[in-house]
Amino acid sequence: MPFDSPPPVEQVIVTAARLPPAAAEAAFSAVHLSERDLATTQRVDEAISRTPGVSLFRRTSSLSANPTTQGISLRAIAPSGAGRTLVTLDGVPLNDPFGGWVIWSQLAPESLSGVDIVRGAGAGPYGAGALTGVIGLKERDAGIAGDVSVGELGSRRASAAAVSTLGRFEVFGAALYDKSDGYVPVRGDARGAADTRTDLEAKSISGRIDMATGLGLLSLRGGFFEEDRGAGLVGARANASGNVLSATLVRAPRGQALGWRLQAWRRTSDLFNSSVAVAADRSFTTPANSQDKTPATGWGLNGALRQKIGGVEWELGADARLNDGEERERYGYSGGTYTRDRVAGGKTSVVGAYADGSWTTGPWLVAGGLRLDHWETTDGFRVERNALTGAVLVDRRPADRDGEVVSGRLGVTREIAGDAVVRLAGYTGFRPASLNELYRPFRVGNDVTEANAALEPERLEGLEAGVSRKGAKGLIEATAFWNRIEDPIVNVTLGAGPATFPIGGFIPAGGVLRQRQNAGTIDAVGLEGRADRKVGAVTLSSALSVTDARVDGGSTAPQLTGKRPAQAPIWSATAGLSAELTDRLTLATDLTWEGKRFEDDLNSRVLDPAYRLDARLNWRVRPLVTAYVAGDNLLDANIQTSRTADGVAGYAAPRVVRVGLRLAI
Repeated sequence: MPFDSPPPVEQVIVTAARLPPAAAEAAFSAVHLSERDLATTQRVDEAISRTPGVSLFRRTSSLSANPTTQGISLRAIAPSGAGRTLVTLDGVPLNDPFGGWVIWSQLAPESLSGVDIVRGAGAGPYGAGALTGVIGLKERDAGIAGDVSVGELGSRRASAAAVSTLGRFEVFGAALYDKSDGYVPVRGDARGAADTRTDLEAKSISGRIDMATGLGLLSLRGGFFEEDRGAGLVGARANASGNVLSATLVRAPRGQALGWRLQAWRRTSDLFNSSVAVAADRSFTTPANSQDKTPATGWGLNGALRQKIGGVEWELGADARLNDGEERERYGYSGGTYTRDRVAGGKTSVVGAYADGSWTTGPWLVAGGLRLDHWETTDGFRVERNALTGAVLVDRRPADRDGEVVSGRLGVTREIAGDAVVRLAGYTGFRPASLNELYRPFRVGNDVTEANAALEPERLEGLEAGVSRKGAKGLIEATAFWNRIEDPIVNVTLGAGPATFPIGGFIPAGGVLRQRQNAGTIDAVGLEGRADRKVGAVTLSSALSVTDARVDGGSTAPQLTGKRPAQAPIWSATAGLSAELTDRLTLATDLTWEGKRFEDDLNSRVLDPAYRLDARLNWRVRPLVTAYVAGDNLLDANIQTSRTADGVAGYAAPRVVRVGLRLAI
């Protein structure tokens, strides 16, 4: 008996499972980084941070930054270790389920085809966490890229990513190994025997299978990462690891046919982080605490329907994110051993639904969206015991809390004469506190920051107006904006050592005690601009960000009123040049400059203005192979990244020159 022929399957061009960009995105401030932009850097965060207004918490990149300070924010309104920006990879959040930070070593630039940076509150389809915007990473869906390099500071790096078609399947794979002996952050006479290198060893691997089905494109992805690094002080180290699994089913809208996306993901992470107390003369360190484990798990679901009829495009969707985690810590070092144990953690969740859409007619584009989210903080606890006797010293069970937040966005653009576009937009957004902010205290040197289980979500509202013009020879654009964050989560200084406090315990000389608090409001006004121009074989680029952010501490923290948020510079600028010197030889340079920052909430610790020059010379050895020599911080500038209460400054990496080979197909 003959078998029936299988039903015909619609011919589908196989790419990574994602809906095409929505027309509404053009109404908001957005920057796109191409694969070529990413190819000139070794780390994704370094490429992104070249965009003015993009703020890593400190001036250090993931080469030397502690995992807990790898948060990213937009517009320098108020950078934080947790980050105030939602970072996604083809729709799956990369923000850590416990801390909200992003471990950038889990992805290599070679594994990506581009990055979309949307500044301003996300709202619309993005939801919780997109307080100052969204960074959308797109995984490679064609070709091969590889990079091998060695350089100063004992740096060795190898990375590769490839896509291959096997019958009905498209298979993606990527791997990264990055190692550096690091550098000592403290320099000159201030350096002591306690200061050591910020060495790094990072590795990651990921894979994806895409398959066209009768229902749409199915994509299954998995990834693993681990990084181990020194913190610049004897006895202080950090190790972060995790994995992610996701499944996505997408049917792209065609003509007036309905398109849709359904996605599920699960992310786990863990963090080891040891801290030390530093002697006044920096001659030695003493163990302060050891956060031995910080296991956390995040789950998520999201779905969307999209259709375009004439000039109208609409999208309806819903999403849910749930996080569960705790920190397990030993502290109170005395007599050669830790005398106290602490376990603290809980659960957070956000469930939301949204409607988003746009209308295009002639030179006009009108776009908007509305969201309703329900957030919860549940099952919180903090238990501390005497490690020697097992006696319970603290047992806190904060009450469960929840609430609803309505957020939205509205934007209008109009094309005018000469290929110019003007636009006006308004938006609101929110970010719930992370498990880290709610439950995990931490220590850097002699400075201690306490958690706060009573934190409320941050809320943002903003307006912006912009004009841009893009032609065959280049681009010029400018955006003015106003943003206000209500109930911003700020590390508020409570006192200085040497002293003993009801929370935080004993703080040694040269240290301060802070606690995370909702501190009034932060208002920010700013201007962003960029220009690109091609002149023959030379392309010139420049960008400027001016953001004046000020805190109103209200009755909670009146001492902060009029101060600038910590780590929020007013001025930042970049200038770049790329030139085709010959058919095979190209040169690319990037100069970045930034005004002063403040290390602390009281603006008492000043970080001087800083500049950095990076350059790269490429020689095309074969059509698909390029040899290069690159210099990071080529002028060996002293870039301050931190300052202790007693005035000791820490610095970013000195000049690093490296050579390598890059393969691109």
